[in-house]
Amino acid sequence: MLVPISWLKELVDLNLPVDDLAERLTLAGLEVASLQKVGDWWDAQTILVGQVIAVHPHPNADRLVLVDVDFGGDAPQQVVTGAPNLFQFKGQSVDAGDLPILKVAFARSGAVLVDAYSEETPRPKKELKPAKIRGVRSEGMVCSERELGLSEEHEGIMLLPENAPIGTPLRDYLGDTMVEIELTPDMARCLSMAGVAREVAALTGGALHLPADAWQPEGDDSAADYVEVAIENPEVCARYTAILIRDVTVGPSPAWLQDRLRKAGMRPISNIVDITNYVMLELGQPLHAFDYDLLLARAKTSGHAIPKIIVRTATPGEEMITIDHVKRTLDDSMLLITDTAGPIAIAGVMGGADTEVYEGTRNVLLESATFEGINNRRTSQKLKLHSEASHRFTRGVPATLNDIAARRAADFMRQLAGGRIVPGIVDAYPLPQPEVTVYTTESEVRRQLGMEINRTQIAHSLQRLDFGVTERSDLPTDVSATAVFGLHRAGDEPVLAATAPWHRLDIAVPADLTEEVARMVGYDKVGVTLLDTALPPQRRNFVLETEEQIRDILIGCGLMDTLNYTLTSPENHDKLRAAALGNAPKLPFVELENPPSVERRVMRRSLLVSALENLVYNSRFSNRLAFFEIGRVYRPEEGQGLLPKEDRRISIAVSGPRRPTNIHEDTAGVEPFDFFDIKGIIETLVRRMGYAEANLRFVAQPDTETFGPRCAEVWLGEERLGILGELHPRVRDAFGLGDRRVALAELHVTPFIRRGWQVEPLPPISVYQPVVEDLAFAVAEDVTVRRVQDSIKTHGGDLLADVELFDIYRGSAIPVGHKSLAFRVTYQSLTHGLGEKEINHLRETIIAGVEADTGGALRG
Repeated sequence: MLVPISWLKELVDLNLPVDDLAERLTLAGLEVASLQKVGDWWDAQTILVGQVIAVHPHPNADRLVLVDVDFGGDAPQQVVTGAPNLFQFKGQSVDAGDLPILKVAFARSGAVLVDAYSEETPRPKKELKPAKIRGVRSEGMVCSERELGLSEEHEGIMLLPENAPIGTPLRDYLGDTMVEIELTPDMARCLSMAGVAREVAALTGGALHLPADAWQPEGDDSAADYVEVAIENPEVCARYTAILIRDVTVGPSPAWLQDRLRKAGMRPISNIVDITNYVMLELGQPLHAFDYDLLLARAKTSGHAIPKIIVRTATPGEEMITIDHVKRTLDDSMLLITDTAGPIAIAGVMGGADTEVYEGTRNVLLESATFEGINNRRTSQKLKLHSEASHRFTRGVPATLNDIAARRAADFMRQLAGGRIVPGIVDAYPLPQPEVTVYTTESEVRRQLGMEINRTQIAHSLQRLDFGVTERSDLPTDVSATAVFGLHRAGDEPVLAATAPWHRLDIAVPADLTEEVARMVGYDKVGVTLLDTALPPQRRNFVLETEEQIRDILIGCGLMDTLNYTLTSPENHDKLRAAALGNAPKLPFVELENPPSVERRVMRRSLLVSALENLVYNSRFSNRLAFFEIGRVYRPEEGQGLLPKEDRRISIAVSGPRRPTNIHEDTAGVEPFDFFDIKGIIETLVRRMGYAEANLRFVAQPDTETFGPRCAEVWLGEERLGILGELHPRVRDAFGLGDRRVALAELHVTPFIRRGWQVEPLPPISVYQPVVEDLAFAVAEDVTVRRVQDSIKTHGGDLLADVELFDIYRGSAIPVGHKSLAFRVTYQSLTHGLGEKEINHLRETIIAGVEADTGGALRG
């Protein structure tokens, strides 16, 4: 919210310096993000308020005119300009009595202005010097908004209000400071100048000068003679009012109004539209102006004498063109403003092109309504259509404000567009705004703030904010649970009943009153206190401890810890299952009723989706990616009732070169990550978590819905730990990864969790010499290394100290469909040295066992 200080000073007496005001607002919960100053660089001696007193034709150019400017000096100065908005006054002068009052921003020679014709960004400034333009000397310049740095407008010179004092430095007349306030959703009342003024008045004690609620209707007719209003969905439209203003003239707004809109961050359009925007900024009520004659024509084509405004939800697939000239397709959750011929506006978001105000508009139907915030936000998000109106409606607009703002805007249209206000307001108000009373006590406020404060101070703080406060000896018998939620009362102490003003929709529970007291006191005055109760005993969180240990191990393996969105889309889950070729069953999801975007509308069922989204995004910046995530997945079909099962998982993803590039030759390092890199990481994780590798099994699962031939389930003892593999080419294509090799794993956290950790004892060390030899077996291709390795360990018994695979061979000496696995085995005893006879027996036992278990044969 941009708050021009000059505008704020009209609404509240303000004696604080701007910097002090910014600090006070921030300490009251209205964080000031920046102070933007307008005109602080304009030189007071050379950039002044001037008046055009004569406009002459240029003797040598049809597209230029000579302008005499009175700037308060000894004599007027003549300048040459090509401003098209002065051409209509050619040959006119103040002395002749045919030139209207034209106040301008006049820059004398030596002034520093923005170079309006530069293509640089931002445009540089340059010094204005006298020059001959088509043979006529020009001593200065009448300025456009671009030359003054106010906007990009450069079609004509800027015209100031007629009461601008000649000779006044423009910095003093037009300069201003805009306070940019970042508002939290509960501060929606400050999305208006009046709302900020109320806060400033409460914080500083300055007198409030809000605009009077007055208007001047004329005529013997009534608004009800011209329009009807019906609300079909009062739960999402509490109130709808309509006022008719006849015989308006659409044209540009006066300079003062345009100036205020620009300073508040809005672009002037026309007097009618500008008035609706101005009142919205001033009071906080979004308004919309319809061309009444277009509505009347639509009504007659549908067989009705006068327009009937109907507030209803859209029918599925209903379409309309909004004022940005985009066709919108609607669904039955979206609220519309319609007439008997069809939609004319998306309620609280944007008006329709068929009934918008244009240059020929003569009669205006002014809408002022209140729409339910959640419905409005969903509509805005679904349509990806954010507007100033929806920004306010989604945060809450009080229904009481409807007619106040409508009368204010109608009166402006009477003054600035020459309209006649038809008496009466058509007002459909099915759900009147309730009066909210909340209760608090002195002990409650003390308990929450941890500071000494009495009832008088509490009541005074609330009264400064327009709360009605009364003291009661006890709570009423019919008090609602919300109004006393969490209320602490010491014995029979008196209770303060606080009735919220109509413009406060954020007050519901006693804690809200405490917050208001704290803001008025000032958060800087709330001291630091200690808890007056003992802390609960600290209990170990085994899940957290396990996850932190896993995190440390994986980071030690060279992986990067990532934090991904838990929200995704069903389409990305379908991509993850692309290898199933459409045969995979439809998955249930936890769907968000109010998603932040279409791409983030369901809760993920797998961490692999998030890992691939992350990989796709970051592969644009890095060729080598190795990361992991520890997070939750959400499976509604495994949950109970409304809540899904939340399963904690680990995902690991690697892609690109095995090692980062460096200046040293590294043949193995330039090879891409593959299945075995992930497998090694998992083996390291299991070992470092204190589990014996003998408990870890990898069971081949080729060609799943996600992975290709290199895929395996991981088992830790009798528990399924997860799955790992290289991404299937169809899944890679679905995610746009092309030929990029990607290896992924998804593991459960639960099998790793232990309620107590024990130090593993160091195995005894033998003092006797080990015996090392190599054994190579020719086995079928489907026989895994683990199977052979387990057989060797089983038949080797206690004398087998170690077994390690060191070679895999396929070639002419090996039959087709077979491979050779070579192992280095180590024999060693803890009690004696091994003799040749014992070693030979052990070797024969191992060979016979492997041949029997695997069908392989020892290679000679």
